Amino acid sequence: MSILLRTAIVRTSPVCCTGILRAGSSRAPELATFRRALIHTGHPDNNSLTHKRINEGSTTGTEGFHREDISASKQGLTTPDAVSTLPTIIRGDWVLFHPVYSPEELKAVEVLQKEAKTLSDKIAFNLVRLARWGFDLVSGYKHKPIPAGSKMSLEELKKGGYILDERGWLRRILFLETIAGVPGMVAAMLRHLSSLRLMRRDSGWIHTLLEEAENERMHLMTFMTLRKPSLFFRAIILGAQGVYFNLFFLSYIISPRTCHRFVGYLEEEAVLTYTRCIQEMESGRLPEWSNMPAPEIAKDYWRLTPDAKLLDVMYAVRSDESTHRFVNHSLANLNTETDVNPFALREPDMLVKGRKLDFSREEAEKYVQESHQMLEQRKTESK
Repeated sequence: MSILLRTAIVRTSPVCCTGILRAGSSRAPELATFRRALIHTGHPDNNSLTHKRINEGSTTGTEGFHREDISASKQGLTTPDAVSTLPTIIRGDWVLFHPVYSPEELKAVEVLQKEAKTLSDKIAFNLVRLARWGFDLVSGYKHKPIPAGSKMSLEELKKGGYILDERGWLRRILFLETIAGVPGMVAAMLRHLSSLRLMRRDSGWIHTLLEEAENERMHLMTFMTLRKPSLFFRAIILGAQGVYFNLFFLSYIISPRTCHRFVGYLEEEAVLTYTRCIQEMESGRLPEWSNMPAPEIAKDYWRLTPDAKLLDVMYAVRSDESTHRFVNHSLANLNTETDVNPFALREPDMLVKGRKLDFSREEAEKYVQESHQMLEQRKTESK
């Protein structure tokens, strides 16, 4: 379901869009039931990736969805069809937009690595490698290849540094997620302040960055149900988060593109980490997790089945990290001052994000145009 349309920021002139539903006709019905219905867009000439409107008159929906865009319900405040912040049954409506994956999408993620070509890319890549080294050292993670034909027991594999146990994996994941939630929030905060200071619209970047920050926080909330960290562990996280927040804050002021590339490389490592964890679980080397039920918060957030297991959660988290990998590498290819966010309207499904590292700037502009063509088509069909 990750092909959901999202809040409109810009609008395109008609362009050819023959392949936009390439995920198959099975995805087409989702457009009829996407979460943010009744989207209105701005002026017809706003069809460029770089077209940023400043100090123009307000147009319904160009900055964001508003509940008054839907005709007000005459029912009570908490009835299911009411436009309300207090639904009768609260299941996930308190979170920002996030993809919900099909079984096919969950298995579509590939471990990929983007080649560092420019100086800024090489700086970002090497910083991630340095952070990875320190992270591995703190968490005791080595991932030495198991010798072919080895008949070592689980205990022997653990003592030899070939695998981590459940406690080691959880310690590593908790530390990772407390740090991973920082970049999106810092970047969104700085862009928010810039929008206020310059008195112009942000072109959709803030929304996606906040969604990323909350998504990472939800990962942490999910894994916190498995273990309550000690005071010492919390102290380490406090120190690491404080240092990382301030470094990323200063770095984003200097070079937003380098920061997005850094996060893209960081998410490559996250995808690799969760892929290895999934492999360990499926090979039976984490017996305590093999049949563990998924936490209720995870079932709600990712819309998992009632009988979902922790393994299903790992697949969903890995897909999220693949999304962040794709989005940040794509944003790093854009001009952060002039270009609109191509993912403000919608995001590709995991069959794209899981197998492709990023959109080039040209692909991003085409994607924006195709998104608005879909909106135009939907408006026409609804008349």
